[in-house]
Amino acid sequence: MLNTGVPMPPEPHSMSRSARSDREPVPIDLALQGGGAHGAFTWGVIERILEEPWISVSSITGTSAGAMNAVVLAHGYAVGGREGAKVALETFWQEVSKAARFSPFQRTAFDVITGNWSLDNSPAYLFFDLISRLFSPYEVNPGNINPLRDILEECVDFDVVKRSPIKLFINATNVRTGLPRVFRNADLTANAVLASACLPMMHQAIEIDGDPYWDGGFSGNPLLTPAVRESPARDILLVQVNPVERPGVPRTAREILNRMNEISFNSSLKKELRAMAVLKKMLSDNGVEPAQIPWAKEWTSMRLHRIATPPTMVEMSASSKMNGEWGFLSMLHQEGRAAADEFLARHGVDIGTRETFEIESLLDTLLQ
Repeated sequence: MLNTGVPMPPEPHSMSRSARSDREPVPIDLALQGGGAHGAFTWGVIERILEEPWISVSSITGTSAGAMNAVVLAHGYAVGGREGAKVALETFWQEVSKAARFSPFQRTAFDVITGNWSLDNSPAYLFFDLISRLFSPYEVNPGNINPLRDILEECVDFDVVKRSPIKLFINATNVRTGLPRVFRNADLTANAVLASACLPMMHQAIEIDGDPYWDGGFSGNPLLTPAVRESPARDILLVQVNPVERPGVPRTAREILNRMNEISFNSSLKKELRAMAVLKKMLSDNGVEPAQIPWAKEWTSMRLHRIATPPTMVEMSASSKMNGEWGFLSMLHQEGRAAADEFLARHGVDIGTRETFEIESLLDTLLQ
């Protein structure tokens, strides 16, 4: 456990530790969104979930930073079980932080003093933000240098991932067709994970099997369908790091672009969830039992749960997703642990019995 100086939340009261330990194992699927450095929040959520012996992770569908967390978790779990997974995740994020020390994107002294985690005042970040609107990564970074490649290859043995008991569904977007491609355990390489995290204004497209790929967030952030259809688990825990709602009206060019990206990267997920809600209502209104339609049973039997970012993270600017400082990553990690702890205290008893994220709200096109 990391000691970051942040007090841990109190032990949940709704379900005692002994009661949790005595429960029969419940298989769940994890659905992990991307969000750059904000993926450290997801790391904290996963770590807390792994501490519950009655929760068994059956599969993970992930995109971008969610894909990174997924492959590291699967690798660590295959090597050393739950503790191995926790160690692997901590090691990965430590390596991300070490690489960030050499990044030109650093907070100013004033931001450090005031506790501002964004890079909005960083001269290097502002220069890059301007340049990326004028020149492509093929011009700015012709060698296609990406520090994440070295980190992945150091922290993840993809031969081990191929035989991990946790099923993986990593999504990337085919640039030529605009369609998602799902990479499963047997297909996974560092290239596949980097493709899932390839932001087109920052990195050259990743070529796999003759096709170029960009960030999976454009086509599924994350993509739920593979987990619904191929995993035996009936509970999906969605860890959402991209804000669905944001107060106020974006006014600066950077704020407008950030909100456009948030809406775009949430739209595919909302469409999948809304389709699930429409299907359930249609069958219910017509008195049709889902068991009568095999493909419908897969979707209507799913129990959906969600852990979303807290207000403190919603208030952070998009530039903070590029901040790899260990203090920042540790803070997000603790936020994730606290959010998971709160979720387990409130809904732990519901996992395996009923969904806690009511997708019927999507019938009015709003995600509450």
